Amino acid sequence: MEGHLHIVSFDVPYPPDYGGVIPVFSLLKSLKAAGVSVQLHCFEYGRGQQSFLDQYCDEVKYYKRTNGLRGFSFRLPYIVSSRVNNELRQNLLKDEYPILFEGVHCSSLALDPAFRDRKSAVRIHNVEFAYYRQLYKTSRDFLKRTYYHFESNLLRKYETKLARSVKIVSLTSEDKLIYQRRLGATNVVYIPMVIPYTEVKSITGLGSYCLYHGNLSVPENEKAATWLAEKVFNGLPFELVVAGKSPGPRLKETLGRFSNVRIVENPTENEMQELIASAQINVLPSFNTTGIKLKFLNALFNGRHCVVNAAMACATQIVSLCHLADDEKEFKVLIEKLYAEPFTEMEIERRKEILHIIYDNATNTRSLVQWIC
Repeated sequence: MEGHLHIVSFDVPYPPDYGGVIPVFSLLKSLKAAGVSVQLHCFEYGRGQQSFLDQYCDEVKYYKRTNGLRGFSFRLPYIVSSRVNNELRQNLLKDEYPILFEGVHCSSLALDPAFRDRKSAVRIHNVEFAYYRQLYKTSRDFLKRTYYHFESNLLRKYETKLARSVKIVSLTSEDKLIYQRRLGATNVVYIPMVIPYTEVKSITGLGSYCLYHGNLSVPENEKAATWLAEKVFNGLPFELVVAGKSPGPRLKETLGRFSNVRIVENPTENEMQELIASAQINVLPSFNTTGIKLKFLNALFNGRHCVVNAAMACATQIVSLCHLADDEKEFKVLIEKLYAEPFTEMEIERRKEILHIIYDNATNTRSLVQWIC
C-alpha cells in the first residue's frame, strides 16, 4: 500500500503514555510499515517536540494551541476553538493529499469550504458531547462542572454539524450508532483502532492481587478507584492495587484509609505491564459509556481474569472474554469466585481467536486509508 496522507493530531503523539495518543502513535507505525508517507501536524502544548516521530513521518509540523481566554469561543467548543490555526490551514492547502483529522478536537478544517472537495475524514475517539456530559456528572468542582456543562452543549451542536457534513470513522460500533441515531450521521464507518498489542501474552495460573489502572488525574478514573476501595474491596480479604499517572491528594488520602489498598504512582510502562500480567484479576469499572478503553484491551491482551461493567465492555465483540458485573455486590461475588480460579490455556486461546481477528493492525490500517481515499 503506497500513497501520501496528512494526519492532524490533537496532541503530540509521543511518548504514547495516555489513552488518547496511543491510537495515533500506533497508526503512524502501522502506516510506515505499509509504505504510506505521512505528513504529521500536531498541536503542542506541553509535551514538546519529539524527534522520535521523524522515523515514522516524512515531515512533522508543530502548532501552538491557543490556551486560556484567547482560545475561548461562544460559538465553538473550547477543545476545537483552541486548535483553530491559520498556519495549519495554509500548510494543508499546499497539496491535495488526503487528510485524517485525529479527534473532534482538531476537526474545524473539515468544515472549512476550502476543503469541501478534499478527500478527508474525522476519526472520533469519543462521542465528545456525551463524554463531557459524564465529566460534568462526575466532577465535584463547581467551576469544572460549569465548564463541562457548557462544553457539552456546544459539542452536541458541533458534532451534529460534523456528523452531517463529513466522513466519520468511529473506534467502536456503539459510537457509530450514536452518531447515526442521535446526530444524524450519513457517512460513518466503524474501523477498529490500530493498537500497540499484537499478540496475547496473558499467563496461566494464579496472581496475588487485584488491579485497577488508568490515568488517575482523570475525574472518571478517580471516581472508579474510590468506588472500588469504598464499595467493593472494603471488607474483602484481597489486596487492591491502584496504579496510574498523577493521583491527586484527595485520592491518595481516600485510598490510604484502607489497609488492603495499595497505590502505585506513575509506574513506568514496563512496571505497569508487569502489574497487569501478575494480577489475578484486572478490575475495571467505568462511568463513561463512549469510546473504547485501551486499558481494557491491555488487560485482555496481557492480563488474567478481567471483571468489568457494561460501560467498560462497550465493544460487543469482546464482551465474552471478560466477566460482567452491574453493581458492587456483583463485583464482590465475581472477585471472590475468580480469585481462587487459575487462568487457563483454554482462556488464552479463546482470546487469541477473537482479538486477533478484530484487532488485525494491517487490515484495519488498510481499511482506514481506503475509507479516507
